[in-house]
Amino acid sequence: MPQILDGTATAKEIKEELKSRVAALREQGITPGLGTLLVGSDPGSQWYVNGKHKDCAEVGIESIRVELPETATQAEIAAAVTKLNNDNAVTGYIVQLPLPKGIDTNAILELIDPAKDADGLHPVNLGRIVLNVNDPIETPLPCTPRGIIELINRFYEKSDEDLDLRLSGKSIVVLGRGVTVGRPLGLMLTRRDVNATVTLAHTGTVDLPMVLEDADVIIAAAGVPGIVDGEHVADDVVLLDVGVSRKVDPETGKSRVVGDVSESARAKSSWYSPNPGGAGPMTRAMLLTNVVEIAERAAA
Repeated sequence: MPQILDGTATAKEIKEELKSRVAALREQGITPGLGTLLVGSDPGSQWYVNGKHKDCAEVGIESIRVELPETATQAEIAAAVTKLNNDNAVTGYIVQLPLPKGIDTNAILELIDPAKDADGLHPVNLGRIVLNVNDPIETPLPCTPRGIIELINRFYEKSDEDLDLRLSGKSIVVLGRGVTVGRPLGLMLTRRDVNATVTLAHTGTVDLPMVLEDADVIIAAAGVPGIVDGEHVADDVVLLDVGVSRKVDPETGKSRVVGDVSESARAKSSWYSPNPGGAGPMTRAMLLTNVVEIAERAAA
């Protein structure tokens, strides 16, 4: 039977570790603070932001909320970002996406102070991953890619170094080319401290089944339900299901989250991360970690 890469339990462990680090900072008179900028009243965005502030309360990080109406202009949103940049109570912050239609999202994100970029997705911080192959990176890292690597590494250590989970030297297919997962994840996996060989595939890849068949590890973030099928994966593959789609139950009318990995593929794996319950909790834990690390670097 495949074993589960449990992101929920691992995120809980990380939050417990962060509590002591935050307490140590407070003893030095430093209180880490996470800011969030939410524009509009999208229920999903509100749910995500509320969850992030709940996480902050669990570990002792202060919450700074900025909310603007759906009608906010580009200039008003830019002014809110500038205010967060200049607020000393804000250690790091995020701009919750998506922004309303008509807003230039990239222009807003580029206004974020890279040193306060809690998501790790500012072009400056992404560029540092491109440039830095060998040395430690001391700027915020993208949360979901970092969470995926952390999840695998922690289970590798717990499992008496199960060779299926050793990333060094492995052939890894990252399925999906989005900026939040696929593109930065490939860069991070090929850094010398991980040392994997990565193929970045996507929905336009010719003969995708052949690409998947050769992989030791598949990290699926395409947002296409069942795109990774059991017929096209090797025995004992390691599968991480990161794709998010919603499927409506025709009987109840309720929707639920579904991932990219089919049940038949999971049955052939040695390890897999569920969806939900895998990368999602780890992403939130890495957001907190980024904020704490920003505060620790400032205190050093």
